[in-house]
Order: sequence, then structure tokens, then C-alpha cells
Amino acid sequence: MDASRFFCDINPDDFTIDCNQIESLITEKTCAILPVHVYGNICDVEKIEDIAKRHGLKVIYDGAHAFGETYQGKNVANFGDMTMFSFHATKVFNTVEGGALVYQDNSLTERLKGLRQFGQILGTEEVPFVGTNAKISEFHCAMGICNMNYLDEYIEKRKRIAERYTARLEGQPGIQLNNEQDNLKRNYAYYPVVFDEKEKGVSRDKIIEALEAKDIFPRKYFYPLCSDLEFMESEGKGTEVPVAHYVADRVLTLPIFSDMDLDDVDEICDVILSLYDC
Repeated sequence: MDASRFFCDINPDDFTIDCNQIESLITEKTCAILPVHVYGNICDVEKIEDIAKRHGLKVIYDGAHAFGETYQGKNVANFGDMTMFSFHATKVFNTVEGGALVYQDNSLTERLKGLRQFGQILGTEEVPFVGTNAKISEFHCAMGICNMNYLDEYIEKRKRIAERYTARLEGQPGIQLNNEQDNLKRNYAYYPVVFDEKEKGVSRDKIIEALEAKDIFPRKYFYPLCSDLEFMESEGKGTEVPVAHYVADRVLTLPIFSDMDLDDVDEICDVILSLYDC
């Protein structure tokens, strides 16, 4: 199999899948498109739906970063055949650990229940396929119920923090901020910034070094690319995704959480901008 067809490049504006490249990667063995809603940015769901219908493909969204978001008034879970949400402790809504699948086809329910229960069909002794132990505990569910009551409040607080970052950093040459998407009510899950070292020689590594000297710890999120991971040696190596490589080599997600103080945002921005002699 042509390994280069496993991965599609991203677009440079919002870092979601480049829909203009999808069809060139489809082969007779392709059964589904797996786009990623990343940093709270959602994919071009209309174009993806059109492509999938014309080629008879399923669409399974990685929506780990998009819980609670709406596009054109519709919850993002309504797009595609299935969406995966993460409820990890770092997410806007969390159950400490866990997640959920939202899907359109009710006939999948029993198989999905089996997949999370070691491959065993519930209520029987049958184990017709390989599964895993993916059950969420009652304690984690209780935590989620508690946090759900504050979801809107958390998002509003994050919005305030993101707006402060933008007000301080926008317009600085060499710094690419996350674009706002039209018709999207976002959750401000992350605050990604791309640092282009061509501007005054300020690289991502210099930013990290300066921040860590102040006990501030941003993340190279995502780095390295999935296609470059060791276990993907035979499947992903050689994949031509130049935009994804460019972003992965330069992106940082800056600290953001609901109760973050705006003074802390200003301190982070001061450290970054000091490297540009602002």
C-alpha cells in the first residue's frame, strides 16, 4: 500500500485538513475520511461531506478539541458519521479521564459496546472480535455531571483570556495567531501560536527557553507529526505534508485555563514580545 496516502496535509490558516487534497489521496481501498477539528477550529464540514458522498465514504471526526462548539447553530457532533470527543483533564469539559463517541447509525451501538468491553457482546459469552477495556467509571461520570453545570462559564472565561493574548500579540511580524472562523461558536480550548524564526531570528525554541526561565511551560502541540512517529516507520515515512511539517516545527500552545489571571497572560506576552524588542 502507498504509505503516502495515509495522511493528508493541512491548510495554513486554521490547521485543519486541506480539503483540496483529499480526493487525490482516495484509492479503491479508502473506506473513510478521518479529519481533525484542531485547537477548537473545525474542518470544512460541507466540503468533506460532499467529497464523502461522491465517493461513498464514511466520515469520522476527531473532535477532541471541539466539545461544546456549534457551527451555524448546530452542535459539531451533528457532522459526519461519527465524532470522538475527549474528556481528558486538560479539556474545556472533563471527566478527569474518558471520552465519548457520537454517531448517526444506531445499528453500531452493540458493536461499540462490545469494543469497549474486551470485544464481548454484553449479556452473552460471545467474544466475536478484538476489543479493549474502555469503560468509564461512575466516579468519572459524576465528575462530568458536575463540570457540565459550569461549561458555559468556563468557555466565557477562556474567551476573555484568549482575547487578551490576541490583543497583546496580534500584528507582531513573525507571530501567526489562530484565526477566528465564521459562524463558529468556539470553546477556546487552546491558544496556538506559530513562531516564524525568519523574523528577527526568534524561533520557537528561543520562546520556550525564555518562558521556561520564568517557570512558564508552553507545549509543542502537536509535535512530532503522527506520520513521523517511530511506530509509523513503514506507513508514514515519506509522507508529503509540508504545511503540517512547517506548523509542527513552529507551533506552541500557550497556557490557558478558565481561572487563569490576566496578569499571568500579560507576563507571558511580555516575555515573548521582549524577544522582538517591542
